[in-house]
Amino acid sequence: MQADHALSLFDGHLKTQNRSEHTLIAYHNDLIQFFDFAARELGEEPEKITVDQVDIYIVRSFLGEMTDRGLERKSMARKLSALRAFFKFLCREGILQKNPIQRIATPKLGRKLPHFLSIEELDKLIHTPDCTTLLGARDQVILELLYGSGLRVSELADLNRQDIDEGTSLLRVRGKGNKERIVPLTHYALEAARKYLNMREDEQEALLLNYQGSRLSVRSIRRILDGLALEAGLSQHLHPHMLRHSFATHLLDGGADLRSVQELLGHAKLSSTQIYTHLTKERLREIYEQSHPRAKKM
Repeated sequence: MQADHALSLFDGHLKTQNRSEHTLIAYHNDLIQFFDFAARELGEEPEKITVDQVDIYIVRSFLGEMTDRGLERKSMARKLSALRAFFKFLCREGILQKNPIQRIATPKLGRKLPHFLSIEELDKLIHTPDCTTLLGARDQVILELLYGSGLRVSELADLNRQDIDEGTSLLRVRGKGNKERIVPLTHYALEAARKYLNMREDEQEALLLNYQGSRLSVRSIRRILDGLALEAGLSQHLHPHMLRHSFATHLLDGGADLRSVQELLGHAKLSSTQIYTHLTKERLREIYEQSHPRAKKM
């Protein structure tokens, strides 16, 4: 079977798997790049390549070229993940009898510790919006939900009015893979949302609107946060995920157990949450060295 036909079948398969649009595009582009490389290796035109022409040596050569280009291990792992899923699909469908990628190991990823804000920095940030204006009241909701409930920025942008349950102070969130979870709302977040919605004069279902009255996009939220960070005098670029990182770190610092934080964040695996324990351990070490007389260097 020609590679472009197989890729079209695989694209259709992924769409039935509740994969995010970002993943669909990334996998498609990674596979196009791979087959362009395979065509050069085989001395063929890309449109003439068939999937049964691919062997382990072509895959290894492709990964070698990506390494020579200085591709980060995280990007390399994603390309390998796309290839694994693609060839596994072809074997399962009976299009291929042998998986050319079966014996290739995934590169180990070094995990970077996430950046988070101190409580003092968050206090400055949260008191920055002018809540007497409609847009300022909206920006307050953004901060209170990203930090107070640990939402991903995409989850925040997708929220509707009816997702807030004022009676129970709970919020319904649609996470990765369209999975729903229920998270608590702080008193401050609930009050901020109530004030903002009372100031609006529209019937839109979206919780957050831009100045034109349309649903606020992820990109716009990022831009708003950058402006608020600058206004608050923060020295670092404020990525939305930093507020989620701060939420998790401060919970663990305050004594929350790891399983509860995992559930609040909507992590499928506990290992995704465990990275925050490194941050709290570092903080404990710092406090210990500052406070214990035998820990201080002479």
